[in-house]
Amino acid sequence: MVDTNNILGSFDSSEEGGFKEHDKFLPIANVGRIMKHILPQNAKISKEGKETMQECVSEFISFVTSEASEKCHKEKRKTLNGDDICWAMGNLGFDDYVEPLNRYLHRYRELEGEKANQNKVDIGNKNEESLLGRFYGP
Repeated sequence: MVDTNNILGSFDSSEEGGFKEHDKFLPIANVGRIMKHILPQNAKISKEGKETMQECVSEFISFVTSEASEKCHKEKRKTLNGDDICWAMGNLGFDDYVEPLNRYLHRYRELEGEKANQNKVDIGNKNEESLLGRFYGP
Protein backbone atom coordinates (compact mmCIF):
# COMPACT_ATOMS: atom_id res chain seq x y z
CA MET A 1 0.00 0.00 0.00
CA VAL A 2 1.26 3.50 -0.86
CA ASP A 3 1.69 6.02 1.94
CA THR A 4 -0.25 9.04 0.66
CA ASN A 5 1.16 11.25 3.41
CA ASN A 6 4.58 10.98 1.78
CA ILE A 7 3.22 11.63 -1.71
CA LEU A 8 0.97 14.48 -0.63
CA GLY A 9 3.45 15.85 1.90
CA SER A 10 2.10 19.41 1.89
CA PHE A 11 -1.43 18.35 2.80
CA ASP A 12 -2.66 18.34 6.36
CA SER A 13 -3.39 14.68 7.11
CA SER A 14 -5.52 15.63 10.11
CA GLU A 15 -8.30 16.67 7.74
CA GLU A 16 -10.55 14.19 5.92
CA GLY A 17 -8.71 12.29 3.19
CA GLY A 18 -5.49 14.26 3.70
CA PHE A 19 -6.96 17.41 2.15
CA LYS A 20 -7.79 20.62 3.91
CA GLU A 21 -11.50 21.30 3.97
CA HIS A 22 -11.30 24.50 1.92
CA ASP A 23 -9.51 22.58 -0.88
CA LYS A 24 -12.70 20.56 -1.48
CA PHE A 25 -14.93 23.58 -2.19
CA LEU A 26 -15.32 26.12 -4.94
CA PRO A 27 -13.85 29.51 -4.00
CA ILE A 28 -16.37 31.35 -1.84
CA ALA A 29 -15.81 34.60 -3.76
CA ASN A 30 -16.95 32.91 -6.97
CA VAL A 31 -19.99 31.41 -5.27
CA GLY A 32 -20.90 34.80 -3.80
CA ARG A 33 -20.53 36.49 -7.20
CA ILE A 34 -22.86 33.97 -8.84
CA MET A 35 -25.39 34.37 -6.03
CA LYS A 36 -25.30 38.18 -6.30
CA HIS A 37 -25.82 37.98 -10.06
CA ILE A 38 -29.27 36.44 -9.67
CA LEU A 39 -30.42 38.52 -6.67
CA PRO A 40 -31.71 42.10 -6.68
CA GLN A 41 -28.90 44.66 -6.56
CA ASN A 42 -29.67 45.76 -3.00
CA ALA A 43 -29.85 42.19 -1.62
CA LYS A 44 -27.33 41.09 0.99
CA ILE A 45 -25.98 37.58 1.48
CA SER A 46 -24.69 36.46 4.87
CA LYS A 47 -21.37 34.70 5.23
CA GLU A 48 -23.26 31.64 6.49
CA GLY A 49 -25.48 31.73 3.39
CA LYS A 50 -22.46 31.83 1.08
CA GLU A 51 -20.75 29.03 2.98
CA THR A 52 -23.88 26.86 2.87
CA MET A 53 -24.26 27.42 -0.86
CA GLN A 54 -20.53 26.77 -1.33
CA GLU A 55 -20.85 23.36 0.33
CA CYS A 56 -24.01 22.49 -1.62
CA VAL A 57 -22.69 23.38 -5.07
CA SER A 58 -19.37 21.68 -4.38
CA GLU A 59 -21.17 18.51 -3.30
CA PHE A 60 -23.46 18.68 -6.35
CA ILE A 61 -20.50 19.04 -8.71
CA SER A 62 -18.77 16.10 -7.03
CA PHE A 63 -21.95 14.02 -7.29
CA VAL A 64 -22.38 14.64 -11.03
CA THR A 65 -18.68 14.33 -11.78
CA SER A 66 -18.48 11.03 -9.92
CA GLU A 67 -21.31 9.61 -12.01
CA ALA A 68 -19.68 10.78 -15.24
CA SER A 69 -16.32 9.42 -14.08
CA GLU A 70 -17.81 5.98 -13.45
CA LYS A 71 -19.13 5.96 -17.01
CA CYS A 72 -15.70 6.85 -18.36
CA HIS A 73 -14.08 4.17 -16.22
CA LYS A 74 -16.49 1.51 -17.53
CA GLU A 75 -15.71 2.65 -21.09
CA LYS A 76 -11.97 2.56 -20.30
CA ARG A 77 -11.56 6.27 -21.00
CA LYS A 78 -9.46 8.63 -18.94
CA THR A 79 -10.87 11.92 -20.19
CA LEU A 80 -14.24 13.12 -18.97
CA ASN A 81 -15.96 15.53 -21.38
CA GLY A 82 -19.07 17.69 -21.55
CA ASP A 83 -21.13 14.90 -23.08
CA ASP A 84 -20.32 12.72 -20.07
CA ILE A 85 -21.55 15.46 -17.73
CA CYS A 86 -24.80 15.82 -19.70
CA TRP A 87 -25.27 12.03 -19.61
CA ALA A 88 -24.64 11.97 -15.85
CA MET A 89 -27.17 14.75 -15.26
CA GLY A 90 -29.83 12.74 -17.10
CA ASN A 91 -28.83 9.49 -15.41
CA LEU A 92 -29.13 11.13 -11.98
CA GLY A 93 -32.63 12.42 -12.73
CA PHE A 94 -31.85 16.05 -13.64
CA ASP A 95 -33.63 15.63 -16.98
CA ASP A 96 -34.85 19.23 -17.11
CA TYR A 97 -31.24 20.41 -17.36
CA VAL A 98 -29.95 17.98 -19.99
CA GLU A 99 -31.35 19.69 -23.09
CA PRO A 100 -30.26 23.24 -22.10
CA LEU A 101 -26.80 21.90 -21.21
CA ASN A 102 -26.56 20.07 -24.53
CA ARG A 103 -27.54 23.26 -26.39
CA TYR A 104 -24.97 25.25 -24.41
CA LEU A 105 -22.27 22.62 -25.06
CA HIS A 106 -23.06 22.56 -28.79
CA ARG A 107 -22.91 26.36 -29.03
CA TYR A 108 -19.71 26.47 -26.98
CA ARG A 109 -18.06 23.99 -29.34
CA GLU A 110 -19.22 26.00 -32.34
CA LEU A 111 -17.71 29.18 -30.91
CA GLU A 112 -14.46 27.41 -29.98
CA GLY A 113 -14.24 26.05 -33.53
CA GLU A 114 -14.82 29.51 -34.97
CA LYS A 115 -12.18 30.95 -32.64
CA ALA A 116 -9.68 28.25 -33.65
CA ASN A 117 -10.37 28.91 -37.33
CA GLN A 118 -9.95 32.66 -36.81
CA ASN A 119 -6.63 32.08 -35.05
CA LYS A 120 -5.46 29.98 -38.00
CA VAL A 121 -6.42 32.80 -40.38
CA ASP A 122 -4.65 35.39 -38.18
CA ILE A 123 -1.50 33.26 -38.03
CA GLY A 124 -1.64 32.72 -41.78
CA ASN A 125 -1.98 36.46 -42.39
CA LYS A 126 0.95 37.24 -40.07
CA ASN A 127 3.11 34.64 -41.83
CA GLU A 128 2.14 36.11 -45.19
CA GLU A 129 2.94 39.65 -44.00
CA SER A 130 6.26 38.42 -42.61
CA LEU A 131 7.17 36.77 -45.89
CA LEU A 132 6.14 39.83 -47.90
CA GLY A 133 8.13 42.03 -45.54
CA ARG A 134 11.23 39.93 -46.07
CA PHE A 135 10.75 39.88 -49.81
CA TYR A 136 9.94 43.58 -50.35
CA GLY A 137 11.76 44.98 -47.33
CA PRO A 138 10.45 47.54 -44.83
